[in-house]
Amino acid sequence: RAHTAISTSNVPATLRDGRSKDGPKNGGFRPLDEIQPARNFTKYVEYDFSKMTDTKGGFLTAEDDPHNKALYAPNADDKPAHMTLKEWERHQLLRSLRDRKEGPFEPGLSVLKKEENKVCRECGSLEIDWKWEEILSCAVCNTCKEKFPEKYSLLTKTEAREDYLLTDPELKDEELLPHLERPNPHKSTWNNMMLFLRYQVEEYAFGKKWGSAEALDEEFDKREKDKKRRKEDKFKSKLQELKKKTRVDAYRRSRKAGGGGGGFGDEIGRGGKHTHVWGRPVENDEGIGVKKCVECGMEVEELEF
Repeated sequence: RAHTAISTSNVPATLRDGRSKDGPKNGGFRPLDEIQPARNFTKYVEYDFSKMTDTKGGFLTAEDDPHNKALYAPNADDKPAHMTLKEWERHQLLRSLRDRKEGPFEPGLSVLKKEENKVCRECGSLEIDWKWEEILSCAVCNTCKEKFPEKYSLLTKTEAREDYLLTDPELKDEELLPHLERPNPHKSTWNNMMLFLRYQVEEYAFGKKWGSAEALDEEFDKREKDKKRRKEDKFKSKLQELKKKTRVDAYRRSRKAGGGGGGFGDEIGRGGKHTHVWGRPVENDEGIGVKKCVECGMEVEELEF
């Protein structure tokens, strides 16, 4: 064959060559951004497998597959038989708007009875969060919620219990402390998350339960000291048990090794018999003299005739 037949210097325009950088109008081929995918792959979704959970079962979880409509579809068991799936989705959307009091279900404002209109407790605006007003009994607008986070931020149940030392019965009492419920962000199958309004929690904790912020700090310090003391006592008790176990194990090893070891009262490790060194007799409540060994602490009663 001639060299021109196998040379790549003159590539015909009809040959698909990835090295060609010319556009389709210049006789070249389309760049990658102009190539359209096949019709069966138009809904292709790219996943990052390094951030996904290995279920060991060959399927994806709802957290790792947010693009799968089948996993996030409404529960078909609750859908009435006469409704289509699209009608049921619309019904669910309307019910969600009705619960949040948004869109067409937002309460109207009366121009004639302005005194009956609920306004924001901070700026007096009429655009308040109606869900907060209904559940938390707090009329405040979204702007003031972001402007005063020290008052209108939401606390979780764990934060209210640990930071303000509130109990579970107090947090579950909706008349005492109203709360919002949200889906748990850590796992969808866990219980709903309870959110409390910060200023309501502080008013109850500082005003009714503890009396002041200083009293709460004192109680917190007291509990921390008690926790530390209990932890130290537990450590000391375990250390004493370990010491006893070590002594017994050492004695057993010495007996097995033929290191002697006598009976009760012998000194372990010294090879000699223990000799009591008695102190002065002391009378107890019954009038009987009691002598105590200075070295081992053994006590005996002494009767004088």
